[in-house]
Amino acid sequence: MSPTLGSLADWHAFEDQWLAPYAMRSGASRGRRHAEPLHPFRSAFQRDRERIVHSSAFRRMTGKTQVLVASVNDHHRTRLTHTLEVTQVARTVARRLRLNEDLTETIALAHDIGHPPFGHAGEDALNECLKQHGGFNHNLYGLRRVDELEERYPEFPGLNLTFEVRESFLQHCRKLDGPEAAEFRDSGSPLLEAQVVDVVDSIAYDTHDIDDALGLGFVAFDDLRDVELWQATVQKVRTNYPDLSGNPLRTAVVRELLAWQVNDLLEESARRLNQENIHSVQGVRSARTPLVGLSLRMELLKRGLEQFLRDRVYRHHRVLRMTANGKRILRMLFEEYVKSPELLPERQLSRWTGAGRNASSPTLPGRTMVDSLERVVADYLAGMTDRFAQQEYRRLFQPTIDL
Repeated sequence: MSPTLGSLADWHAFEDQWLAPYAMRSGASRGRRHAEPLHPFRSAFQRDRERIVHSSAFRRMTGKTQVLVASVNDHHRTRLTHTLEVTQVARTVARRLRLNEDLTETIALAHDIGHPPFGHAGEDALNECLKQHGGFNHNLYGLRRVDELEERYPEFPGLNLTFEVRESFLQHCRKLDGPEAAEFRDSGSPLLEAQVVDVVDSIAYDTHDIDDALGLGFVAFDDLRDVELWQATVQKVRTNYPDLSGNPLRTAVVRELLAWQVNDLLEESARRLNQENIHSVQGVRSARTPLVGLSLRMELLKRGLEQFLRDRVYRHHRVLRMTANGKRILRMLFEEYVKSPELLPERQLSRWTGAGRNASSPTLPGRTMVDSLERVVADYLAGMTDRFAQQEYRRLFQPTIDL
């Protein structure tokens, strides 16, 4: 079923007809920080989706680590490919539950936009560097990125996304005590669309990390013999394809592992919505426990896989070497830029001094005129790709006269 005409009113009418009563309607959005005229045929969440995809931060995720530094080879996942996989699965779940697919897709596309280079090691390094300056969290940086740091419109800073998409950054990290969370603090529990992305992110992360670890030879099939979820999935595949082996078997098991968890997620979420008698967005906002999630049995199985990943993959010596080097690069760059801020590009330096092109528009709503030097440096580093951070390190710390 789809709208027959192309106006915004037609789309809103289609949403009212198709979406479940507990799904978020685009026409019911709490709006944007800076007023804009409505688009004649695109909904608010559709416009948000395009703004994310066209942002520089989204493009740079292609060069940012998921677990393994992006230069290892061309086959394992980067932050961008992980994001696209989460988005695809989240949309499938949203469609099956009759949630707002556009909002779900937008939240999924944006959910990792604030990750720094070198994965979680990079976040740990920046958090240590900013220990005396409020710390660093990739979700809060993602919100800053879309609220202030992206430069695409002359009328306002950032991307001017809707309240519901911006709120998802805070809900994802559950940090509602800081000043940046003031406008979201009283909104209640996360929307179902945000809850779907949160759970699917975890499912995709675990499933595809084990796939990459096997593909790169960090672990072997035999190493997973005590992981109940993996072994049960292997048995499912072998029932239908008894002669599979090698990479075809690995691919089939990973595919079945993902499908099994998604089916469980759909069944368990439907059960919770029915049990809690949820019939409105307000009911979702008032719920005290998550309404989207895995069954207890699947959750326990998934924990076993996650423990294996922590013990055997994330602490693999090759991963530890990469993360240690990534941390060292960011710490040294941070210290050098703070010590010698004149090394920063002019655009970054102007955020500290208050000079530059923003100074001519001091009344622009929401524009951060002057930030601490430490915060400016951390924001600059967080926006880098793995490759660019390594290039900057070589430029500053290895003998050369290259510009």
